[in-house]
Amino acid sequence: MRAVSPWRGWIVVAAITASACTSATSITGVTGSVPPSQLTVRQTGFLDTLERRTFNWFWERSDPNNGLTPDRWPTKSFSSVAAIGFALTAYPVGVERGYVSRANAAQRTLNTLRFMYNAPQGSQAMNVTGYRGFFYHFLDMQTGYRFEQVELSTIDTSLLLGGVLFCQSYYTGADPTEAAIRAYADSIYLRVDWPWAVHTPSVVSMGWKPENGWIPADWRGYDEGMIVYVLALGSPTHPINPGGWVEWTQTYKWADFYGQSHVNFPPLFGHQYSHIWIDFRGIQDAQMRAHGMDYFENSRRATLAQHAYAIENPGQWRDYGENIWGLSACDGPMDATVTIDGRARTFHSYTARGATEGDIRDDGTIAPTAAASSIAFTPEIAIPAIREMSRRYGSNLYSTYGFLDAFNPTLRTADQLKHGRVDPALGWFDVDYLGIDEGPIVAMIENYRSGLVWKTMRKNAHVVTGLKRAGFTGGWLP
Repeated sequence: MRAVSPWRGWIVVAAITASACTSATSITGVTGSVPPSQLTVRQTGFLDTLERRTFNWFWERSDPNNGLTPDRWPTKSFSSVAAIGFALTAYPVGVERGYVSRANAAQRTLNTLRFMYNAPQGSQAMNVTGYRGFFYHFLDMQTGYRFEQVELSTIDTSLLLGGVLFCQSYYTGADPTEAAIRAYADSIYLRVDWPWAVHTPSVVSMGWKPENGWIPADWRGYDEGMIVYVLALGSPTHPINPGGWVEWTQTYKWADFYGQSHVNFPPLFGHQYSHIWIDFRGIQDAQMRAHGMDYFENSRRATLAQHAYAIENPGQWRDYGENIWGLSACDGPMDATVTIDGRARTFHSYTARGATEGDIRDDGTIAPTAAASSIAFTPEIAIPAIREMSRRYGSNLYSTYGFLDAFNPTLRTADQLKHGRVDPALGWFDVDYLGIDEGPIVAMIENYRSGLVWKTMRKNAHVVTGLKRAGFTGGWLP
């Protein structure tokens, strides 16, 4: 069983219509974007296939009775609470795309919510799923109990809640199943004791363990933790003080990187996760008002900067370029240094890779989710990238459930290999699909194509309240 890295344990568990792609919904505008209506037949067909395959991972690998979604597959693993949130988000996408019936998706959703609500919560170390409304990062796939000694995770709980609240706003029918979905969703969210997690004044802790208390790390911006604060502020039962958002934004790192001025954070998942459920186009908090932009534009710039970094390729990694790019949290081949072409190269297993001003975390390992999940921000570079990855590497990388988690064209030796497999001619390839990297792909493709998740979540009163308490104004906010 692989170890849980600090990034994975503490930080990881961070569509629009044709006209919206080029409209002024982003404060600074979006240049170079490709509306879905202007895609070629082949591009549209590829997105159809990728979205369907990725959806199928959640539908076929999640337990239909308790809703638990594995962290990864086919390697046997525990369930990831965040992956459950992504599964709940994927199910309505499947309904709208005609992959599954609304009745079947609603029943699967209700089974999941009922199980998560009724699962035991308590302060003891074993035989519980969570405490004070929060959930443990990983759960046993059979029992749903805490896996080993993982932390009670505020970010993984928040990513679960993103899916929970999306389902609350999507399933609006009067029949008993959809009515029960809304009731369970509300109950799961309302019982979360957010102020209890404010261990340091105003800021939310990353997690807690019954063995030794609070993790020595808090959510301070900028990263995927935006959704933590929006949900913590929006709670009608246990909200935190609005000063938490101010503390969160005070640690932003504004910098220029490859010609793009933005709030820096190295891995692209931090620029994607919160955006899956919250449409940040055209709405601004104090930080964004001061800089004349919005968080959607910030993510677009972060993606463009990383793309430019890959084209320049200062580390001289194999295959990096115009259509082979994307650094994020993902699997890797090993934790070792090997000599390649006369040069010592250090590789890592699971870690958060990324590139930003003064902080480069790059060992030549590319995560397809980094480009694919940026499609809503930068379709003009994301779509060519994922098509080229699937074409160039074939079934080594793109298979039954879409993209396997990661690949590294530079590493072509199996010596000291910890995970995955090596093709001597093409490099290292992962053998697993990861839920937290599959989820953003299907959700953000759908946001790009139809805006489904964004438009649905604009109607969620809890999210709207959280944004307003954080000081957001303008755009679609009522």
